[in-house]
Amino acid sequence: MTAFYYFCGHEQWQPEILVEHAVAAEAAGFDGVLVSEHFHPWVDDRGASGFAFATLGAMARATRRVRLATGVTTPLFRFHPAVVAQAAATLDRLSGGRFDLGVGTGENINEGPLGLPFPAYTERARRLAEALEVMRRLLDGEKTTFTGRYYQTDRARLYSPPLSRVAIWMAAGGPQSAALAGERADGVIASVKDPAESLDKVIHPARAAAAAARRPPATVVATRWVVHAADETEAWQALLPWRGLRAPGRLEAVDPEDLRRRADDLPRAEVLGRYTVAADADALVAAYRPLVEQIGADVVTLQVASLRQEETIARLGAEVLPRLRRLTPAG
Repeated sequence: MTAFYYFCGHEQWQPEILVEHAVAAEAAGFDGVLVSEHFHPWVDDRGASGFAFATLGAMARATRRVRLATGVTTPLFRFHPAVVAQAAATLDRLSGGRFDLGVGTGENINEGPLGLPFPAYTERARRLAEALEVMRRLLDGEKTTFTGRYYQTDRARLYSPPLSRVAIWMAAGGPQSAALAGERADGVIASVKDPAESLDKVIHPARAAAAAARRPPATVVATRWVVHAADETEAWQALLPWRGLRAPGRLEAVDPEDLRRRADDLPRAEVLGRYTVAADADALVAAYRPLVEQIGADVVTLQVASLRQEETIARLGAEVLPRLRRLTPAG
């Protein structure tokens, strides 16, 4: 049966508001909450940048049922992978065994501001392969001595271990990352724009790599950005905190001011055209239906921007989730 998660974006909302959103999502009937982890937001005029691991700790104590996950953190530069494993184990304990760890190769907007390197993808992927091994061994309770090209540990151990097995999900945008996720992680996170393209470039390669490695099929976590708005004017206002996400040079940028300027130099119609705009419940269901029926995702995350977020969370629970659940094989 497909699980449905609500996305909490640190790039837009202050952490105390996100805790309220997580509580509201639980009350609305969501199965989990996917929480972004950033140092800088995507724009400087409407952004926020709370410390996700602290926010997740507050969410863990404020909720009782929903699962919690990072979507995603980068265990390569700002954080040693052993520290990320320690954070994951602590969050699993605070939530009573409800935490999953989403990781990825990152963006320079979170590393460059601290004077840290942001090498090309090939090196970042090699680093992540090592990080996945370090984190898995520590989370599984092993006293870990590891000597890699990028990371080392000396008899490291988590003395506040997780209460349950913490799944590690890896974000992937193409076949190379998807294969790494299938070989080394428990799941793959795909941001879906075109379902057929996501199947071809991410889902199928991840499943094939898992099968080749004789591992269980990777859990598929599918996300999709949707703007819930009555018209283009309202949609643009709702997108203001996120407009830098579609600006040129997003992965290499350091300063949210630069991304905001680049986004504002683009025609609004071009920026809006990169998102799905849904005016009502029918359109919201239509936007997420392919993630259930075509992708066959184990987890579908609703990333929905609006001008009235609390009302939108309630509407998603009342009018959208029940219809999406009926589309699942066990629904």
